[in-house]
Amino acid sequence: MLRDRLANLERIRELDPDRDYVAIYQIMYRFEFPWDMRMSLNLAFNRSFSTPTVAKVLVGTGEFTERAQKRIDDTGILMKEILLNGFESERGREAVRRVNQIHRPYRDVPADEYLYVLAAGAVISLRWLDRYGWRPLSEHERRATFRWYSELGRMMHVSGIPDTLEELEAWFDAFDEAQLVPNDDAATVERATRSYLLARVPPPLAPLGNALVSALYDDRLRAAVKVAPPAWPVRAGLHATLRARKLLLRHFGRPRTVGQYAEGIVTKTYPDGYRISEVGPA
Repeated sequence: MLRDRLANLERIRELDPDRDYVAIYQIMYRFEFPWDMRMSLNLAFNRSFSTPTVAKVLVGTGEFTERAQKRIDDTGILMKEILLNGFESERGREAVRRVNQIHRPYRDVPADEYLYVLAAGAVISLRWLDRYGWRPLSEHERRATFRWYSELGRMMHVSGIPDTLEELEAWFDAFDEAQLVPNDDAATVERATRSYLLARVPPPLAPLGNALVSALYDDRLRAAVKVAPPAWPVRAGLHATLRARKLLLRHFGRPRTVGQYAEGIVTKTYPDGYRISEVGPA
């Protein structure tokens, strides 16, 4: 049984993370850690949208404050199209083009802010998996994650991407400490998008929903978005539950036979489907 559970890891170890990074990252996202990667990437985007510069742009456009669900769905669709189909596929290339089109009017945003969004996706997700993933990550998975985000950054014309994951983590931590500071615009964006994380709270815990979402944030992010720390029993209970889930999946989980999103990407905004070229703001 354990051998079956580790079959994907064995397959990953047979691949070259510098050449097969797309395939490795797809296995991680679709089969090995689907829930964890969705949650950690939600937190990564939430964090990267909370610096004063980016939050000010988002509040100014109204994309998150007036059309929060659509903006969340649009971001998710484009990222998932790239991830599920790969950079060389027709749909993957079309999604990258659409991302670049959407960001073209904001060329005055400092390049470091774009790099911060990119770095958050890689660093936050890996750190979440280190803490709550059902098994330790392999070096192949770490390298493939770095290469995937580096390629995404290259295709988005992001400058200054470090050469290694270790350098990217160091850059992220330094920028995060300097730039993720309390600001009213970040608080506005966070309030508008909090419902997305609240929807992931199990119904029996709904009365604690807001406290649990706040407990997912670290002290710096809570300060940036002006959220009070939840009571320590909520924080302790949340993290104990996530660690218990990790152990249950490790010892009793079964390998996933059908990959996440095998039946396509379905969202509230586009219940009847979508064209990639029309996803996002007009």
